[in-house]
Amino acid sequence: METKVKLLRYRTSPFSARVELALELKGVPYDCLDLEDVPDKNAVLLEYNPIYKKIPVLVHKGKYIAESLIILEYIEDAWGGYPLLPKDPCETAHARFLAHFIDDKCLPTFRKAIWGDGDMQKTTMKQSKEYLSILERELGGRRFFAGDEIGFLDIAAAYIALWTGVHQEVAGANLFTVEDHPILWKWCQEFLNSDVAKKILPEREKLVDFYSGKKEFIQAYVKQSG
Repeated sequence: METKVKLLRYRTSPFSARVELALELKGVPYDCLDLEDVPDKNAVLLEYNPIYKKIPVLVHKGKYIAESLIILEYIEDAWGGYPLLPKDPCETAHARFLAHFIDDKCLPTFRKAIWGDGDMQKTTMKQSKEYLSILERELGGRRFFAGDEIGFLDIAAAYIALWTGVHQEVAGANLFTVEDHPILWKWCQEFLNSDVAKKILPEREKLVDFYSGKKEFIQAYVKQSG
């Protein structure tokens, strides 16, 4: 029997992984359409996400939901069971705020710090470490951002847990280390060793191979986008 939920994804994408982590935690069955395997992926994206033409896209009951953080909120609203967001409205708003902080501030700055060079890398490296410290303070003494269980913000930060380390290994950068950010580093290990992360996240070695093959392209793109 065909499931009612379909996910358009790239297997190597941290944003696709966010959606899969949430669906897995909720116990929602879904099918994947891997766009790496689709010859005319642009036509598919034009059909399912005509505005931004990006993955991930969640298809549910014939409706299309785009943008990973929006999809996470949709999943929380559409299905019961495992809670992704806290019950307290203020705590929920704060988790959403920090998730957007990760996307709007951390990720683009990390990208320049890891893949850039010269003054751009020096400036963004300093800023990136400050952002990591902010997230570390948010963790405090908790196992996960949500407490004892993985929640919305942990899922939003999956890029930091896995992809940041992969990127800095491939690029030869030194952004995120256990010495500089031991609390956040411990969170990474807890997150990556969780059952849901082991099941959903791509293998680190495969990501290293994937980004190694794109190293020159990424460096040129970051330098050009400055």
